[in-house]
Amino acid sequence: MELTERKLKILQAIISNYVRTAEPVGSRTLSKQFDMAMSPATIRNEMSDLEEMGYLTHPHTSAGRVPSDKAYRLYVNSMMDEVEISNEDKMIIRDTLKADIAEFDKTIERAAELLSEITNLASFAITPSKEEEVIKFVNLLPVDEHQVILMIVTDSGKAQNTRLVLEDPYTEEQLQVLAKNITYDYRGRTLTDVLKNSIIDDFKTDLTAMNKLAESVMPNFMKTLEDMLDVHLYMDGLSNIFDLPEFGDLSRAKSFISLFDQKEKLTRKIMDRADGMMVTIGEENADEDLSDCSLITATYHVDGRYVGKIGVIGPTRMRYGEITSIVKYLTDNLSDTFDMKNIEDDGNPGGEDG
Repeated sequence: MELTERKLKILQAIISNYVRTAEPVGSRTLSKQFDMAMSPATIRNEMSDLEEMGYLTHPHTSAGRVPSDKAYRLYVNSMMDEVEISNEDKMIIRDTLKADIAEFDKTIERAAELLSEITNLASFAITPSKEEEVIKFVNLLPVDEHQVILMIVTDSGKAQNTRLVLEDPYTEEQLQVLAKNITYDYRGRTLTDVLKNSIIDDFKTDLTAMNKLAESVMPNFMKTLEDMLDVHLYMDGLSNIFDLPEFGDLSRAKSFISLFDQKEKLTRKIMDRADGMMVTIGEENADEDLSDCSLITATYHVDGRYVGKIGVIGPTRMRYGEITSIVKYLTDNLSDTFDMKNIEDDGNPGGEDG
């Protein structure tokens, strides 16, 4: 069955209506509120097709339909317009982040509060601790023909061992050479400083076999560094969920709040997400606790290097266009704010000497 232009128009109207009202949408509602130029019967037939295609679901207690996770994914990927956030919200974000907040952690915490206040959703921000680990050396220990142990040790004595399975066999000499080169490249650098760099481009060798081994090892090396990060999780706006009809059911509200009680588990879920702007919807989250929620995250940087993630959690019925625009604007300004603070901390080249 083809997703025709008419079906797309009806689907977009249903999503817009449902996001705004939280009420299942019927054919009469669409014919009255939207310029469909179609009879309610025609709309009903198209809605039936959309349900069969998996874009709509039919609650038992209502004659109307609601969008599925599949519909929201289509909307985010190809139907969503970029929303220009209000000048008032822009000014609040800029002024708050550029205020004289001396402590890095306080600025991140305030950014999470801002995100919650503007979106009316639960928000979070993750940042590495101040005393960040510095790499001392890296070793690769043979186990068998296709397995090695990747060992990373920091100046503080913290060590992380990860078992890797490699597609191609290796020699012990190749492991030693690769480990020495990785140590040479990264010794004395913090974990987040290393994580900002390209995985393969940073490590170059003319040997074909070494290149292949490096391509197997380096992604795991970066993932292990992420696992070693000591991070802080800031959260805000949990009470906002009680204003949402999706969480009118107390058991569902408790299940949502329990997510935030498991801070270590939630932190790891967020840290494991890809960099940049990322939107996962409902069952895409591959976690029962998040199966009826949407999670939007973005990466923020300080002085060009990866630092942490910030975002929101809420129901799948979410104003995706508006909220992604807000998250992007906030993270861009957060990165710019810290870059400006770094310049100021280094001194004013144009000012007078003391």
